[in-house]
Amino acid sequence: MKTAQLLNYERDRWIAGDNPAEIVSAIDGAPVATTGSGGIDFGAMLRHARDVGGPALRRLTFHERARMIKALGLAIMARKEELYELNYLTGATRKDGWIDIEGGAGTLFSFSSKGRRELPDAHVLLDGQLEGLSKQGTFVGQHIYTSLQGAAVHINAFNFPVWGMLEKLAPTILAGVPAIVKPASSTAYLCEAAFRVMIEAAVLPPGAIQLIVGGVGDLFDHLTGQDVVSFTGSAHTASKLKSHPTVMRESVKFIAEQDSLNASLLGPDAAPGTPEFDLFIREVATEMTVKAGQKCTAIRRAMAPAEHLDAVQQALSERLAKTKFGDPRAEGTRMGALVSLSQRDDVCARIAELEAAGARIVAGDPAADPPVAGGAFLPPILLRTDDPWAAQAVHDVEAFGPVSTIMPYRDLADAVALANRGKGSLALSLFTHSPDAAREFVQGAAAFHGRMLVLNRDNAAESTGHGSPLPVLVHGGPGRAGGSEEMGGIRGVKHYMQRTAVQSTPTMIAAISEQYIPGAPKDFRDGHPFRKRMSELHIGDTLRTESRTVSVADIEHFAEFTGDKFYAHMDEEAAKASPIFEGRVAHGYLILSFAAGLFVDPDPGPVLANTGLENLRFLTPLYPGDSLRVELTVRSKSLKSEDTGVVRWAVEIFNQKDDLVATYDLLTENVP
Repeated sequence: MKTAQLLNYERDRWIAGDNPAEIVSAIDGAPVATTGSGGIDFGAMLRHARDVGGPALRRLTFHERARMIKALGLAIMARKEELYELNYLTGATRKDGWIDIEGGAGTLFSFSSKGRRELPDAHVLLDGQLEGLSKQGTFVGQHIYTSLQGAAVHINAFNFPVWGMLEKLAPTILAGVPAIVKPASSTAYLCEAAFRVMIEAAVLPPGAIQLIVGGVGDLFDHLTGQDVVSFTGSAHTASKLKSHPTVMRESVKFIAEQDSLNASLLGPDAAPGTPEFDLFIREVATEMTVKAGQKCTAIRRAMAPAEHLDAVQQALSERLAKTKFGDPRAEGTRMGALVSLSQRDDVCARIAELEAAGARIVAGDPAADPPVAGGAFLPPILLRTDDPWAAQAVHDVEAFGPVSTIMPYRDLADAVALANRGKGSLALSLFTHSPDAAREFVQGAAAFHGRMLVLNRDNAAESTGHGSPLPVLVHGGPGRAGGSEEMGGIRGVKHYMQRTAVQSTPTMIAAISEQYIPGAPKDFRDGHPFRKRMSELHIGDTLRTESRTVSVADIEHFAEFTGDKFYAHMDEEAAKASPIFEGRVAHGYLILSFAAGLFVDPDPGPVLANTGLENLRFLTPLYPGDSLRVELTVRSKSLKSEDTGVVRWAVEIFNQKDDLVATYDLLTENVP
């Protein structure tokens, strides 16, 4: 294979760096590419991101950014076979590459979808409800999120060069922040290829993304308080970067996903012969062998009731012995190579540390001959310790490869303490069919773990497994794991935004947020809003309905028809005796039903369906003889797909005194 020269993408141009270093194949050690970033003006890269990329992204709405993210995912999928060929050189099988390449594209699709469904077609994100700060309502407060006006520096690990890049880029771009990507050198050729695909898709504005295929030089010297560093790697490197003088002086936001001694626990009810026992064995073996164990979420500590530890050892050893490891391109290979010979040597050194602490190898041989000469191969290595309280290294030392240690626990309290002894991890799994065991364990251990999976016979067929970070769930963990969170749907987007408390009039806050809020001006336009497509509706468009009087007969008919004969609706004396009511009152759901009858337009049209009702509050009782009317206001709009959108309406129900009776948000699916 011809050695490729990897290029940096700096200020919207591809340029080579000085003093390139060689990258070799994990399979046989043959040269693959050269990489380097010497001579790059890193300060200029940051200025370009802030001055060119940032303003261009911030001019776009959340929805426009979401559509760009989807286009990037489609571009990756269209050229995935090119990436699969390079994936093999990292030592990964095609199945491993599927997680990296198609999983990365799937993450883009997920964030695009959530952006269009959960964020407004605007530039500002509201946080929480409007806070009243005065009696007359002229002075209110609202928390908002706006895009940071710096750049995001993404420093990624070697194990997932595509997914690791895309899972950071998706929330960053959706937030409207430009990014500078710095992949690990050992697999930079795969990252650079995926990055080229995105650039050639020509969907991002200039300055939105840049790439460094080498060291970062003096990049950190130029960071400001508006920038974000998102890091994946070792705790040692994270500590070094977090303590950089500029990071500390400027209070640069630092997101770290680092070392993790993840655990998996066989529940006390999961004896040999149960489905949960078999699932546990399969999952531990899978996590040891997928990506040759080079996963930040891989199971490093497998815990079982003391009486079942021998059975666990036997079953795991037998399963691992059937795992064919070798050239990832060969048919039937289940596990490929580690990323490099130096990585293999590091894993072997960590195994030696575990042995020195009292653990012993019960399956696999670190000294086994490699199936391909010059390759960074290592068979699955299973260790065992019978005294996990004495062998502290099993809770401290991470062998970042196909290595796991089995250990016993006495009872659930002991299991919780052992799991927590890892000082914080990204993921933990519990195999049990007992709700009581799940409750006790999760409540005891959740504070030390970022994600917890309770797996059993009921959800195994649909589960994504112990080691799969999902775009909609947070990926991160406390303590040793770094203390930060990535992804998690819109939660991940907020890492790249600033929350600000704004105090003003409702009119000003509505203008700032580009969304209607209570007390803001309404536009009583001609024509029923249900007769308009979503694109024809404007924020603040309002329909004011006629009034309808509610009678005793209405209340009694509703009670008979629905079966809701609560005393406050049917018994005048009992209702008067209540500290809340002055007499019989209309049902809350009668009020909602009558309100809908006042504002719903019956004919087919752009409104396709009522899809939800949120934030319902009943504020003033409605008595027989009172009347009600409705003001229906467009609060926000979201594009759900090319064919449908969602309009959020503020519904306010008033009585004849113009007192608010009830308020809620109505969601309708509309034709765009």
